[in-house]
Amino acid sequence: MKKKGAFLEELLAFVQNKGFVWGPFPEIYGGFSGFYAYGPLGTLLKHKVENAVRGVFQRHGFWELECPIVLPNIVWKASGHLDTFVDKAIQCSKCKGLFRADKLIQEQHDVSADGFSDQQLLNFIQEKKMKCPNCKGDFVYNIKKENLMMQTRVGGMDASLRPETVTVTYLPFKRYYEFFRKKLPIGVFQIGKAFRNEVSPRQHMTRSREFTQAEGQLFVDPKEKSMWEKYEQMKKEKLPLWTYQLQKEHKDFKMMSMEEAIKNKVVQHTSYAWCVWLAYQQFLKMGIPPERIRIRQHHPDERAFYADDAWDIEVETKSFGWMEMCGIHDRTDYDLVQHEKFSQQNLQATREDGSKVHPHVLEIAFGIDRPVFALLDIFYQKSEKEEGKTLFNVPYHLSPVDVAIYPLMKKDGLPELALSIKRKLEHAFVVEYDDAGSIGRRYLRAAEGGTPFCLTVDYDSLKNKDVTLRDRNTEKQIRVKIDDVHDVLHKLLNGELPFEKAGKLLR
Repeated sequence: MKKKGAFLEELLAFVQNKGFVWGPFPEIYGGFSGFYAYGPLGTLLKHKVENAVRGVFQRHGFWELECPIVLPNIVWKASGHLDTFVDKAIQCSKCKGLFRADKLIQEQHDVSADGFSDQQLLNFIQEKKMKCPNCKGDFVYNIKKENLMMQTRVGGMDASLRPETVTVTYLPFKRYYEFFRKKLPIGVFQIGKAFRNEVSPRQHMTRSREFTQAEGQLFVDPKEKSMWEKYEQMKKEKLPLWTYQLQKEHKDFKMMSMEEAIKNKVVQHTSYAWCVWLAYQQFLKMGIPPERIRIRQHHPDERAFYADDAWDIEVETKSFGWMEMCGIHDRTDYDLVQHEKFSQQNLQATREDGSKVHPHVLEIAFGIDRPVFALLDIFYQKSEKEEGKTLFNVPYHLSPVDVAIYPLMKKDGLPELALSIKRKLEHAFVVEYDDAGSIGRRYLRAAEGGTPFCLTVDYDSLKNKDVTLRDRNTEKQIRVKIDDVHDVLHKLLNGELPFEKAGKLLR
């Protein structure tokens, strides 16, 4: 634990100093717990992650929406949030700090306690003689229910900020149904802000009160949940599944194909199996190493009462160990039925035979901030070659800045040529221009920010119309013709060309 704590301290210093994440925000007023700001590099990184998510959803038939953040409380009454969206909290008798009981157990003992009853939570905390993480005081053995909704008033009406994007995605169902020519399945997704009055925001930006979510919703006919054509294309691919049975036996996850999972009734429907696979693809595309991912099946008593199946994607971080990053849920017809009841609007679909049906909803739900933190956590490291040097070896396609352009000297026409190259590239890439300090210091700054390629304009560039391109990870250099730089960078960033073959290798 001490080693993790020391690493986290270094990591947080790095992300603040290098302009990734600042906070708690606003720092000049002492900080507001659970709120963080993204700096210049952090904003670019976050956008890269969002665009990776957007690309995966769009390639697999999901259409993007953007819905309001604030809604009248009748919506949250219908969804159940107003009455049941609570955290089970426990209070320190000494410092009066309030903590979410299940997460406290998970943090200190790596036990999933989401499904624990109030008494189970208290028994565990008492048996393990758990102490307040802030002051080491004893807890008051009583569970408090804390509602997570952030409430407001709009035009004299009670309203709340959305605690997730999922509910607002269901409300325009009649519009989708018309837009998609009254045919199922329908796939939609949103990327946007959500708000929760988190009991005890800790673990930096992974448990915030304001955060960005990405959620995909697939509306399917319940009769066709096991007739999913796309399943055939991926059924033999192996995923790191940590089934409930393996958890009970205290065994590690197992690489298992969805075909095997369906055959052994670990997963019930081929459409849901495809959603689990798609969620896994999201995290691979975000750049999370596969060896740091597992997909955990929910315990039977952990699932929501309306859920037919539920699995989480978890990622192993250096700072906090295994962390939940994504939930994949078969929500059945619960949401549409509830909103039909409260709105008095018909939210059914019509089959070809004329029969009516409430579509079932298969959900892929995750935050953006946690994967961003995971990338910072996993790919930040100290240089083994040079003491005091830090690196951010994030996958190239997710690097905040794609290429840095440097004139070797600030004279003799080198800056002018470098800036002309920048203008040609910046319509397609995120480009940084830097002419301050020695070329070695500039390379170091680029490596710390994760920039995969540095392009240097020198005196040979004036004569030969070429530049030096330097690779972040290997520190190898090649000469590339200025006219070819755009195509070479595009192929390098997309992994379509080995660096050594992209130009003339310099020794």
